[in-house]
Amino acid sequence: GGTARAPAPRGRGAGRPTTPGAAVGVPSKRAPSVRRPAPAPPARPARVLWSRGATGRDVRELQARLHQIGWLVDGPTGTYDDLTERAVNGFQRKRGLPRTGRTDTVTWQRLLAMTREPGRWELYRMGGQPAAAPDARCLTGRVLCISKSSRTLRWMVDGRTVSTMAVRFGSQYTPTREGVFHVYWKSRHHWSTLYRSPMPYAMFFSGGQAVHYSYDFAARGYAGASHGCVNVRDEGAIADLYARVRDGDKVVVYR
Repeated sequence: GGTARAPAPRGRGAGRPTTPGAAVGVPSKRAPSVRRPAPAPPARPARVLWSRGATGRDVRELQARLHQIGWLVDGPTGTYDDLTERAVNGFQRKRGLPRTGRTDTVTWQRLLAMTREPGRWELYRMGGQPAAAPDARCLTGRVLCISKSSRTLRWMVDGRTVSTMAVRFGSQYTPTREGVFHVYWKSRHHWSTLYRSPMPYAMFFSGGQAVHYSYDFAARGYAGASHGCVNVRDEGAIADLYARVRDGDKVVVYR
């Protein structure tokens, strides 16, 4: 007595649900899956090998290698002191590395590439002796104490060495004068009209001769010479020195 049931569909596509408006028996299109690359692991920070207070043979080698390229004036002591920290900081700044003063793996590899393995004399005998005592004229007052023999500038206050940096001098044709002088003029952004070259952080002590930062010294080291001035290669060190020195401070240049 009821209504007749329509026969079930047969054949291809039978029994498949369809979406409204879709043709019966035509499979729906799916968007192709996109495989995203796995995120790169974060870069691991350089591992610190040595920092202030460290001691031992490895620190001696670090100091000897810094000495080879003029960043550390005194020989190895085996103790990572403030002078070593300042030398590492200057080396890092020159090479565009983070300026921490600590020797990490990146800094150490860069230094290894620029230096040779030091011999036993460089590691021990050279560093086993204390640095030569400064000239007696440097032991009182505020003094830029400059030694031609060791090629160093010490900033000294009442006989105490506050900082030390490597310096170079004039050639035999334009020698740096020796004697006792006084800073009579400071010029932060000085330009030499005679030699047409920059003289940043200039501290004049004898005529046209001054202590100042040298781009050439920083680039070529002791392969060059000044026109009589006392060149400094560490810009950070001389910037700090320039801020401390006053007009009238004593300058002693000696051998």
